[in-house]
Amino acid sequence: MTISLCMIVKNEEDVLARILSQAKKFADEIIIVDTGSKDSTIEIAKKFTNKVYNFKWVGDFSKARNYSFSFATGDYIMWLDADDFILDEDVEKINKLKAGKMTADIYMFEYVLTHEADMTPIFKYMRERLFKRSKNYLWTDPVHELICLEGKIEKLDIRVYHEKIHPAPSGRNLKIYQKLKRQKIKLSARQQFYYARELMFNGYYKKAISELNKFIKRDDGWVENKIQACIDKSLCFKSLSNNEGEFESLVESFKFSVPRSEVSYRLGNYFLNLKKYDEAEYWYLQAYEKSEIVDNGAFIERDMHDFLPCLQLCYVCFLKKDIQKSFHFHQLAKSIRPNNAIVLKNENFFLNYFEKMHK
Repeated sequence: MTISLCMIVKNEEDVLARILSQAKKFADEIIIVDTGSKDSTIEIAKKFTNKVYNFKWVGDFSKARNYSFSFATGDYIMWLDADDFILDEDVEKINKLKAGKMTADIYMFEYVLTHEADMTPIFKYMRERLFKRSKNYLWTDPVHELICLEGKIEKLDIRVYHEKIHPAPSGRNLKIYQKLKRQKIKLSARQQFYYARELMFNGYYKKAISELNKFIKRDDGWVENKIQACIDKSLCFKSLSNNEGEFESLVESFKFSVPRSEVSYRLGNYFLNLKKYDEAEYWYLQAYEKSEIVDNGAFIERDMHDFLPCLQLCYVCFLKKDIQKSFHFHQLAKSIRPNNAIVLKNENFFLNYFEKMHK
């Protein structure tokens, strides 16, 4: 099987060679669509492929990605961003996949947005990555674009890491949504969810809360997005120093499912800030003891399922003067992230503490 790698780029001279150096190890064809670079992006791209094309930017990522797909000739099409990178072990997995019998229409890879120094993922989710070209898949939505999951789908333990060197232009995505609003285009449930999040990311907390409420009330919203919307509302209220709103937003998520670790952990933080240590301990335990992750495409903040609750339980139990219990959770945190700076600091503390106890 052959793979056509399709990328859209703009002003990516700092990172493009990195990902293309990795991609040439598995891609049979590399297609680069530039949307208006002013730096040496195009020159760098031409060192790796002769299939470099220009696309006039129209404020729509889907149109640009679909344009890149139109040039593909391989059996499968893969997409990457310029600030992605792939470890050698995952390059090997892709080549092994190519060498075998590929029967799925869509292959999902892990997308890692934050990671430890040893590359252990912290925040990741599954993302559609590789598509059978004959199925003629198309991207939809002008921002936070996606391909609808139709056909035979297979999830793989192959990782793509996303690591920005330069942040996206301020308000870029929000401006796209605001243009849709000015054009009186009715937003889909998914678009409204992401529009509200862009408002939050850009500091428009009161407006974000209003739009998140509208999304939550919709009948056509995905339940996982509704849970995330409750979390996002709580973050907005927290930024506005509204404790009641923060708490009520987290609890609101219970209408859609049992408490998720991401919610329970934040409730622990909420009560810790109020110095209600028994309540904080309860919710951190809820986060840790119900840490099973169901890979259903939702955003997963992995550390809120085990490491962070253990770290906070170590602290809360110490505040409650239960040293043995505090040490127990330190040991659990250490087993998860042995080289974490806070874990190392706590390790030194307990060594000194128990040494003094035995003198």
